[in-house]
This record gives sequence, structure tokens and C-alpha cells, in this order.
Amino acid sequence: MFAATLMFASCGSKTTTMEKEMNTLSFNQEQAAFMSAIACNEAKADYTALAAAINDGLDAGLTVSQIKEALSQLYAYTGFPRSLNALGTLQKVLEQRQSEGKTTEEGVEASPLPSNYNALAQGTEVQTKLSGQPFNYAFCPAEDYYLKAHLFGDIFARDNLTHADRELITVSALSGLENVMPQLQAHVRGALNMGVTDEQLRNIPAALKAYGLVSEAHRTEAALATVIDGDTTLNSQLSTLNSSWPIGEPNTAYAQYFIGNSYLAVLDPASGLCNVSFEPGCRNNWHVHHGAVQMLICVSGHGWYQEWGREAVPLVPGTVIAVPEGVKHWHGAAKDSWMQHLTYHADAQPGNSNEWLEPVTDEQYSVLK
Repeated sequence: MFAATLMFASCGSKTTTMEKEMNTLSFNQEQAAFMSAIACNEAKADYTALAAAINDGLDAGLTVSQIKEALSQLYAYTGFPRSLNALGTLQKVLEQRQSEGKTTEEGVEASPLPSNYNALAQGTEVQTKLSGQPFNYAFCPAEDYYLKAHLFGDIFARDNLTHADRELITVSALSGLENVMPQLQAHVRGALNMGVTDEQLRNIPAALKAYGLVSEAHRTEAALATVIDGDTTLNSQLSTLNSSWPIGEPNTAYAQYFIGNSYLAVLDPASGLCNVSFEPGCRNNWHVHHGAVQMLICVSGHGWYQEWGREAVPLVPGTVIAVPEGVKHWHGAAKDSWMQHLTYHADAQPGNSNEWLEPVTDEQYSVLK
């Protein structure tokens, strides 16, 4: 059997073909992108987006077995409620596809394990390879046992996903969770140890952004920069954001008026309330609001607001700025921090407008500390 050969292939000094196969991603690039979106949306519990990603993945040739296995595995990382709800979403998608006459490939189920299979021994070996060294969680022996025997023993032994597949799925899912950067970085290392290539890992952020998962993509980029490139700058910058406010979509409509990248999340179309996210160093041009007062409420990070001829004012969470009508000004992030602010117009008059002016020069910006 495939699984039996795999389980005992690495006990000797030679690496077998079976072991090599488990250390190779089985998805093509398109399928891997959809699997990343599936895993991340499962972690975020966004089941509408998850259904769309599942449909796209099935259309691209992912099998029901592969997706089912991914969603089952993720209970170990995101919890049973998300995993069960995600599996329920998969069922609904399959029912809908069947009613529409769409083709769906079932795929093969995992091979049975031999009767003498030792989950703790095999799991210890897999965990050591993934971690790059023996790992023992002495503080909580029960958790250590669960990790070795169940996660890396029982779950990783199921051969309808390779070890490389499982780590790409785990990295993608952890990108969807806040405040788990140490685990995300550890699984980037684990993915590399399990055969996922640099290029395959670097494809994850683009896959997430395609589904509007911008902040999640930035977490992945920060983890990759730290682990692969040895550059902690993005990670430290991202830690300053620490925000539950959505980053939104790239602010392409106004990109010509910004230095750096900004992102726009429309929170209330009726009132025009938006959340604008500025990456480190990003700022908008000098501009003037005619016929309206612009309200700015900083909700995360650190940035600057400046009126023409006056000193710049720091923007920190809780700072509220009422930009007077007709006053030339700019606002943006600090050099080393993301910044998010809410914005809307007050006292808006009919025919109100924005007048965009010259950029804030590097000389003007660099003196701010």
C-alpha cells in the first residue's frame, strides 16, 4: 500500500521515491492558488468567499477528496467549528454543482494504514523533519503527544495530500488568523522543509489578494520576508497595525494622487464612511476640500496630518481631525508604520469637490519624526 510504504520508507538511511513524492506539491500553480484561498477563507470563517473559492478550485481540477481533506486537517489549526462549517459549505457547493450538471472529480481517498502502524513514532519523525530538529513541548506533555501522535502521526499519514500540500494549506490558513505570526513563520520554515519551494510560497500572497484578502496577504509576505530573506522590516511594520479594521482593496482610483500604496474599505456607502490604510511611507498629495469638512479618525498605527504653513500633527489611534473647508493639507503614514484612518465628509454642500495638488516631497516628508 502507498501509505504503508510511505510510513516506513524513511526509517533507513536512504530516501525512497514514496518519501520524495510526499515532499512535492501535488497541485499545479492555479490549483495551489485556489487551495490557498480555500484555506484562508476557512480560517476567516467567511463561508460565502469559501464557497466561491471551492467552486473555482473544483473547476481548476482540485478533487473533492483533496478539498475535504484540507478542511478536515484545518480543525487542528482553526478549530472544529470552522472546520465543520467549512465542510458543510463544501457539501452545499457539491449539491449546487450537481443540480447545475457541473463536472466534479471525486479523487481518491487516503490509503488504509497498516494494523501495526505506530502514530507516535511516525509523528515524531515527521514533526522533527518539519521543525528541522527534535521538538518536545515539555511544558504540556499532553499537547506534545497530540501534536506528535495525532496531527503529525494520524493526519499527516493520510496520503491523499502530500506533506508539502499540507504545509501550503497550513501557511495559507494561518495567514487568515490574527496574532499567530510565530506559528505562521514556523510553518513557512516547515513548508520549506517539506518540499514547498520559495516560488510556490511567494505565490500565496497574490492568490490571497485575488480574493480581496489583502491584510492576510501582507501577513504572509511579512512571514516570508523574515524566514526566507532574513528581513524583519515588514514584520515589524505590520505589527504596528494590529488592527481589526479591514484594509480593503488597492486604492487604484486615486493612486495617481498618492506616493506609495493605499487601500480603501468602504464601510457605509450611504454616508461615505471609509477606512483608508496607508503602508509605511505612503501619503497623499496636498489637496483641498471645497464645500465640505473632512473628518479623519485614526484607528491604528502612526501617521501624520499637516496643513499648509503649519507643523505636522501626529496621527495615533484616537486622534480626530476636522479638516476645515478650503484648507490645503495632506495626511499619510509614518516612515516605519502602517496607518489607518476612518474618513467621511461633514457639512457637505451641493457640488462639493476635491482639488488635488502637488505631491508631498521627500524633503518635506523626511523631516517628520
